[in-house]
Amino acid sequence: MAGAAVDAATAVDDAAAGAALQAALAAPAGRRARAAAGAAPARRTRRISGQQAFVLHQYPYSESSLIVDLFTRDHGRLTALAKGAKKPTSNFRALLLPLQLLRLDCSWVEQEQGMIATIRSVERAGGPAVPRGEPLLAGLYLNELLARLLVRGDAHPAVFDAYQMTLHVLASAPGQALEVLLRAFELVLLQQLGMLPDLSVQTQDQQPLGERKRYALIPEMGLHEVWDGRRSLSGQQWQAIAQALAGPQALAACMRALGDAAADLKPQLRAALAHYLGAELHTQRLMRGLRTL
Repeated sequence: MAGAAVDAATAVDDAAAGAALQAALAAPAGRRARAAAGAAPARRTRRISGQQAFVLHQYPYSESSLIVDLFTRDHGRLTALAKGAKKPTSNFRALLLPLQLLRLDCSWVEQEQGMIATIRSVERAGGPAVPRGEPLLAGLYLNELLARLLVRGDAHPAVFDAYQMTLHVLASAPGQALEVLLRAFELVLLQQLGMLPDLSVQTQDQQPLGERKRYALIPEMGLHEVWDGRRSLSGQQWQAIAQALAGPQALAACMRALGDAAADLKPQLRAALAHYLGAELHTQRLMRGLRTL
């Protein structure tokens, strides 16, 4: 199921997304032609108001507009057109920025070519200031991770809440260990997307974990006992993480459960993410020499 979800996901590709949206925006001429021929295509307009959202990515579209990749709480990842956003008089210009909690109204048309979303209004919805330094790069890493793994239109409110809390910690308590925070978010994300095996049992035989035995998370194999000294966690640590993911406030619970295991967990989660991403993230290359990412 997870593999199918990732196969359906589309990465942030400026040229491809722009071409798709341009084709959809050009659809009225095609509809008129089909109408003249007696064919009436299905068309439905939907609207959402007061939706919480974050900007994952934006890029120019035409001389005055932007295409914005959004992560909304109730509608998942959406790609929307912000008309006139590049004009000096547009209030969109200063608002459609990454790592800021927004409240927006938008509408979209569902038709044969796909979905056209248009931002009607946007405002800041409070929250902490945008982080700086390493926390800023960590936030951009999260954005790229979400843009690559989330399927457009699939709502994941638990991921949204964990992402919002992660940004809050990055901005308000930058002195906290970034590694623990990032590993906790990666765990929540993988678990919510169905990309994480049951961490309370061995994957191969579904037998309970031995508290003092060592287990490693291996792509396509799951949780396996290891004896060769590779990076691994004890059965007790994996069980604590599994309990944290199953309960409320999973992000905070995972941070507590990780303790000093974050460093050993890092290469295991990197391998798991690489299996689904297929390629290294730009922010990972940028931050390769830094300990936090």
